[in-house]
Amino acid sequence: MSGDDLALIIGVILLVPLGGLFAAVDSALNTVSVARVAELVKDGRAGAQRLSAVMADRPRYVNLLVLLRIACEITATVLLAGLLIGHLHLTVALVLSAVVMILLSYIVIGVGPRTVGRQRAYPVSLAAALPLQALGALLSPLSRLLIVLGNALTPGRGFRQGPFASEIELRELVDLAQERGVVAAGERRMIQSVFDLGDTPAREVMVPRTEMVWIEREKNAGQATSLAVRSGHSRIPVIGENVDDVLGVVYLKDLVAHTYHSADGGRGRTVGELMRPAAFVPDSKSLDTLLDQMQRTRNHMAILVDEYGGIAGLVTIEDVLEEIVGEIADEYDTGEVAPIADCGDGSYRVSARLPLDDLGELFGVEIEDPDVETVGGLLAHLLGRVPLPGAEVSTQGISLRAEGGDDARGRVRITTVMARPEPLPDTHGMDAAHGAGRDGAQRAGRLGADASGEDGHGTGH
Repeated sequence: MSGDDLALIIGVILLVPLGGLFAAVDSALNTVSVARVAELVKDGRAGAQRLSAVMADRPRYVNLLVLLRIACEITATVLLAGLLIGHLHLTVALVLSAVVMILLSYIVIGVGPRTVGRQRAYPVSLAAALPLQALGALLSPLSRLLIVLGNALTPGRGFRQGPFASEIELRELVDLAQERGVVAAGERRMIQSVFDLGDTPAREVMVPRTEMVWIEREKNAGQATSLAVRSGHSRIPVIGENVDDVLGVVYLKDLVAHTYHSADGGRGRTVGELMRPAAFVPDSKSLDTLLDQMQRTRNHMAILVDEYGGIAGLVTIEDVLEEIVGEIADEYDTGEVAPIADCGDGSYRVSARLPLDDLGELFGVEIEDPDVETVGGLLAHLLGRVPLPGAEVSTQGISLRAEGGDDARGRVRITTVMARPEPLPDTHGMDAAHGAGRDGAQRAGRLGADASGEDGHGTGH
């Protein structure tokens, strides 16, 4: 064995573990938490201050580690090929060197060091902080130049912030953590819900305009207090000429202050005098942006405006938080309707506000209608009019029957819909179905007449 062969062997032996070391540090840096490093700095841990400086510019150091690891792998491959070419046929030497380096790169550089880096993330990162800063000072210009060249050749935004996980990869990590028992099922749902906030518009969780509790500005404080107590709401929108003319929001604490200590029970002050400014936001605003705005302005209610400038509904901070932690029930929510209730025999009682996709999943069909998004909207669309209790329609093998009653204003509202598989048609069954349809139409007509009478004599809040 010549001196050149020995030098090549030593070079390969040194470069492969060195590449593994860079891979371990890379994995460790991507595992450590900035908050945890800050705690180590407060505790005076050796190397913590330097590691904090590295974490402040983590993309730069990760890019540098990737460059050094690749350089070690490629250089070791070239040295091994040069060694084998002197003793074997050229083709055999090249193939053998490629196979050997693939195995070494996978085991010695890939799997082993990265596992150690994740398992011992903080000791590895603390020990590597000082050498990393020194390497960064020497090789950072070269690393930045290569990234600029790569971005110039790559379409799109390029590789600017380092090889960090995308949202999809983070979701997969959360699922894997649940499978291994690191996080509970409820915690996983909450984490996934946080990701979904940015993709969920406010209109999907709003209280629709038809279900809003509001009060006219001419009403007195005593009447508003009574409405707040009966409805269970501590904030009520104040309107002018109609529901689209929202002037502000009246707070229960302001009403109590002017009724409890007033000799006339608040009849001397109007709601318009006590209301506060309302926050108006477009119904397309994402929930994460809306939540941030509510936190900054300390506002717990927002009025949603549609694309035509009309009032679409309202949303509270509770509605947004429920998208993360699930349903939040209080003493006033005992009468709320469950979104889906299994009634047996393949039938379900669903909320009129249930999305069509959820209804389709119950019956294994795909319900698509570009004009509506909810079961109640589908019912009205198929009927061609506002549905009343008892109205029935069928679509895609599903029979829908409207259920409801009087709301707080004495008007008939559809709150739930009974959904069941449509029976197979036969001669006798079809005749009976037509008869039932006529009876249902007659009942709906009578209900419509009764509802019209009630609405005509209804009073405002």
